[in-house]
Amino acid sequence: MTKTTSAAVSAPFSIYDPWDPMHALRRYGRYRLTSVELTVTHLCNMRCEHCAVGDALVTSEAERLPLVLVLKRLEEAKYLETLSITGGEPSFSDRALKEYVLPILQYAKRRGLKTQVNTNLTLDYGRYELIAPYVDVMHITFNYENARDFYEIGFARTPRPVPFERASALFERMVDNARRLAASGVFVSAESMMNRRTHERLDRIHRLVAEMGCRRHEVHPMYASSFAAGLPTLSLAELRRAIGRLLDARDPDVWMLFGTLPFFACSDCPEDLELIMRLRQEPNVTVRNDPDGRIRLNVDVFSGNVFVTDFASLPALGNIRQDRLDDVLDRWLEHPLAKRFGCRCPEASCCGPNLLVADMYYKDTDFTARRAKV
Repeated sequence: MTKTTSAAVSAPFSIYDPWDPMHALRRYGRYRLTSVELTVTHLCNMRCEHCAVGDALVTSEAERLPLVLVLKRLEEAKYLETLSITGGEPSFSDRALKEYVLPILQYAKRRGLKTQVNTNLTLDYGRYELIAPYVDVMHITFNYENARDFYEIGFARTPRPVPFERASALFERMVDNARRLAASGVFVSAESMMNRRTHERLDRIHRLVAEMGCRRHEVHPMYASSFAAGLPTLSLAELRRAIGRLLDARDPDVWMLFGTLPFFACSDCPEDLELIMRLRQEPNVTVRNDPDGRIRLNVDVFSGNVFVTDFASLPALGNIRQDRLDDVLDRWLEHPLAKRFGCRCPEASCCGPNLLVADMYYKDTDFTARRAKV
């Protein structure tokens, strides 16, 4: 078995974030496949309005590819540092959790990989307790102040109406599960989206995240794509104000991680540069460059298709039935789209905008012609 032995990978996440592609650039001089995300189910007990993969959710699903094939492709990825499990809800099927997800996580632990499971934590506690010893980050989405928010957001797109009482019970279970896991020593990370519904309430959402015992609060702007394409987005000025308010009100003991931000050190806007400087100087705050299509690929374990990301509108880049994952990433990095947004600035620890950011806010901007100002 290939073993990940880098001392940096063993450092605390807040010092060394192995999901940030800048580390690969500095270590190898180019992007390498250091991260893989596996879509292990298309089943879910929720239909969130912001869901990145809502169009792919089903009520019954086909057989997964043989576990031995998935593990073979992971073993071939020689630079691998992290593995993420996503869905759907990965714990939805108790059988799949025990017979498919658990062995993958156990493999990752033996190899020394950092692992993350994306879950809504609304099912029985025993499912999460089962996998917890093999999970470095138990990741939940949390855009709520109360059960009413959870009901309106989490069941906005269900094919049949869900009673509020049922949604409320799931909300309470999610909060309780998060608290129990955190109290047992599990690293629980809650992610909130900055969108029209949440941007003026992030401080109150943050308080609940802290009260649940989450060690980290991730905050990302919401970009209109796939299932969430119809949701209104925020202007750059609104995003700056939302981040500023959150920084003013945050609990300094909770690690704040901002990701996929549309603000860059090469900006001509003084307000952007001021925000960037504040983010750099705030204690216990980090900014993550987007790993998708740089150091990470998504694999659907049903079809075997390999994508830039689980919500990509781009066609599959390859298939694990015949393709090695390192080769798929190398092919993608030669793709015109990848080259179009291939700028990077190690001096500013910046990998530039991803496709979503560029299409939404910077359609006519050539980032390769700009230089960092701070």
